[in-house]
Amino acid sequence: MQRLRAFFLFCAGAHVPMLKRAPVETNKYAGIGGTIFFTGLLAAISAGYALWTVFNELWATLLFGLIWGLMIFNLDRYIVSSMKKRNNFWQEFRMALPRLVLALLIAIVISKPLELKIFDKEIQAELVTMEQQVFKTQEDQVQIRYQARINELKNNIAQLNAAIAQQAARRDTLALLAQQEADGTGGSRVKNLGPIYRAKKADADTAAAQLQAITRRNQQQINEYRQQLQSVDSAMKASIPERSRLDGLASRLDALGRLTARSAPIRWANWFIMLLFVAIECAPVFVKLISPRGPYDDLLQEHEHAFEIHRKQKMATREAELEVALKKLEVKPG
Repeated sequence: MQRLRAFFLFCAGAHVPMLKRAPVETNKYAGIGGTIFFTGLLAAISAGYALWTVFNELWATLLFGLIWGLMIFNLDRYIVSSMKKRNNFWQEFRMALPRLVLALLIAIVISKPLELKIFDKEIQAELVTMEQQVFKTQEDQVQIRYQARINELKNNIAQLNAAIAQQAARRDTLALLAQQEADGTGGSRVKNLGPIYRAKKADADTAAAQLQAITRRNQQQINEYRQQLQSVDSAMKASIPERSRLDGLASRLDALGRLTARSAPIRWANWFIMLLFVAIECAPVFVKLISPRGPYDDLLQEHEHAFEIHRKQKMATREAELEVALKKLEVKPG
């Protein structure tokens, strides 16, 4: 227990030999040190998770997470230890304000990766939707690039089929007229196979021959157009990039932003989590700021005052010695 307390006093940046002369302050500074330590620990965990999403390597996660945690720990320790208690609250507040702003920025940075972990299931579902949207956008862009050529080939095929259908309709009409002339249901209304029938039958046969020629010629062109259409379709499919999985830090932040913009409960939960870390990060500064001036602060000020007096005395002595030395140099030998 004593070792743990000594460690927390170290975390608070307190001068332990001087603090032993004011034992009533020990618990306060141990509490401040514990807050600083756990803030650094949360920073290490947060940075480790963030780096895991980037590198997906255990050694990088542990190494950079440890470095980040130690950096935040050292920064918090410096912020708290550099604050001096005076008898003027507003003067102390002005001194603490830049430290509070810095603590606020650190809290926001620390909280964001942990928010990503807390809302991980919701973010994963949103990432799937984002992947589908990105793939659909890429697919549409590729289709727009090839759509003009595809429409042109389809229109050519449709025109050729229409020509075949038109000629087939003409052949059927002429064949029907010849049949009606033969059975007396149309034309001259006389049932016979005379010259009128033979003329109409010849027209129908000619139309049938033309249909065969048009069908053969157009079908060849249709086959060529269909081959070109298949080639364009294959090129279009090859141009569509493979569906990539969104799993990076930026994608997760984007997904969290979409969730908070769409869902009020998630937005409020996101704010509460961030405010919680802000409170944790700012707690040591606030404790140091609102706590009353204690014996340790008096001892510290007395020590600083004694050191300042000693420094001034030393400087005055050096100036006096320098002045004596200069006077000796000015004295000329008789």
